[in-house]
Amino acid sequence: MEQLPEDWERGIVIVAHPDDIEYGAAAAVARWTRQGKDIRYVLVTSGEAGIAGLPPGESGPLREAEEIAAAKSVGVGEVEFLGYPDGRVEESLALRRDLAAAIRRHRPEMVVLFNFGDGWAPGYANSADHRAVGRAALDAISDAGNEWIFPDLADLPIWSPRWAAVMGSKPTHAVDVTATIEPAVESLIAHRRYLEALSPDPVPDQARAIVDMSTGPIDGFPADRATGFELYYFGG
Repeated sequence: MEQLPEDWERGIVIVAHPDDIEYGAAAAVARWTRQGKDIRYVLVTSGEAGIAGLPPGESGPLREAEEIAAAKSVGVGEVEFLGYPDGRVEESLALRRDLAAAIRRHRPEMVVLFNFGDGWAPGYANSADHRAVGRAALDAISDAGNEWIFPDLADLPIWSPRWAAVMGSKPTHAVDVTATIEPAVESLIAHRRYLEALSPDPVPDQARAIVDMSTGPIDGFPADRATGFELYYFGG
């Protein structure tokens, strides 16, 4: 298990929903911002369909505010929401175009994505939004460096990231997050209203259990706590 490359300065995390980052990559993000890296978040939806009993018109702004607070907990100050409908995201040319535009705007060397496989584990299906966003984003990385695929983006200079790292997938690389568990827990606690709807357990207990589950030791990697990623090379 190799160390994820860290010889870069700018990164973006592209996910479907508020809380996706905090369920997987927040501890790694906290490590990177402590190193002085510029990390930004791009969320395709506002998660407005994610809280039972709370209408989307109320849930969307609440979940955006929770995500902005969560980002601050790990040193991220810029969070962008693209406004796609939660639960109904399609892997489309329009989504690829919007994500390619985001990549050109933010000009990252590293793009971090959420698991976009069909399942989490044998017998556990992945979300349709996760699948659509991850696959479209992986294509959008190449699109962002090609001047001809989306010529209507000509006002944004082309940009080619060097890597994409997919969290929650089959890891090929890992990051030591032993020193950044606490900010990761705090970032998930920021999703208080969302977590309260999921379980009657105290929110801090839920958050710590989730972070503990996603940052355990990884076979072949010398760290007590680690986050694993599947790394893709783009050569930008």
